[in-house]
Amino acid sequence: MPKKKTYHHGDLKNALIKAGVEILAKDGVSGLSLRKVAMKAGVSHAAPYAHFADKQALIAAISTEGFRQLYERVSGVAEEYQNQPEKQLVEAAWAYVQFAMDDPDRFKVMFSGVLEKEKEYPDFVTESQRNFQLVKMIVEANQASGRLRSGDSALVALSAWGIIHGFILLLLEGQISHAVLEKMSLRELVEFQLEQIQVK
Repeated sequence: MPKKKTYHHGDLKNALIKAGVEILAKDGVSGLSLRKVAMKAGVSHAAPYAHFADKQALIAAISTEGFRQLYERVSGVAEEYQNQPEKQLVEAAWAYVQFAMDDPDRFKVMFSGVLEKEKEYPDFVTESQRNFQLVKMIVEANQASGRLRSGDSALVALSAWGIIHGFILLLLEGQISHAVLEKMSLRELVEFQLEQIQVK
């Protein structure tokens, strides 16, 4: 008899999250259910309820893990270039773009707004805020070095984030023309976006 899938402690939750990301990418929020996630992960219909109270809890877990991974990636780069603010800004933005390109489905879920009542998921709030504080810190270092204009660092951070995030969304949706993509590499395009907010 074929053995039923078994999961070591911790593996089941990750398997369910992965299945949830795949279903969301293909069918959207309306197509997501814990029953479908269980089926895709090859476990009983009741299994997901050991980890997630409902569909929203699963979406929160997908997003929280995404923000945790994003923080790890960007903070690693920020640390590496902590004494070179301008390089830190470029490398952090590039790490953000690469994160989105590596896992576009999860990236779209993280920023889709499908998570209702965010405040009910403190881990999600903590991780998403931690990411913004990191952007703010990088911006403040660039303000101190004179590369970014002075002013409220939270507002300048919002502009920097908005420019790169918007670029990523255009890229993922195939909205950047081939003429532009043939003219410059993705990396050069990211650098060009940042130049728009730098003090010349």
